[in-house]
Amino acid sequence: MREIKEFKSPVYDVIAVPVEKVRANSYNPNHVAPPEMKLLELSIWEDGYTMPCVCYYIKDEDVYEIVDGFHRFLVLKNSKRIYDREKGLLPVVVINKDISNRMASTIRHNRARGVHSIDLMCDIVAELTKSGMSDAWIMKNIGMDRDELLRLKQISGLAELFADKDFSIPEANLFK
Repeated sequence: MREIKEFKSPVYDVIAVPVEKVRANSYNPNHVAPPEMKLLELSIWEDGYTMPCVCYYIKDEDVYEIVDGFHRFLVLKNSKRIYDREKGLLPVVVINKDISNRMASTIRHNRARGVHSIDLMCDIVAELTKSGMSDAWIMKNIGMDRDELLRLKQISGLAELFADKDFSIPEANLFK
């Protein structure tokens, strides 16, 4: 009989990381307009950090790369009053996933909240496709339907995204 390991959510292991040891990822397609950034800064000032940033720890560089929480990270870096109050420390939880799964995690977090840049979404679809992720995997892990995935591939104009494939994209069961 196979033993099932008990899952523990990362939020139970929040750590305080010096903001200087945290960096953005290169693939986040989410943008926050200046009025909403001001609101985020006010929210953090009034309520404190109520959600940690999600990061991946890169041991050989001793740096935490953001998976989710880039704008909360920016507030700490750019708001002197918050930086001072928080003593330059960012609340972080760490996930240990490969790059494709970190990208998917970023998109899942963002899509639950906001609007995405089409160009950056095209870049992510291209990167995931080039790294060998199937259309079904992309749809399931990023929460896209087949028409959206096909549109993003078409917009990107990258022929290699369609190489050796028929043009039908399978339905994905997002809740498997």
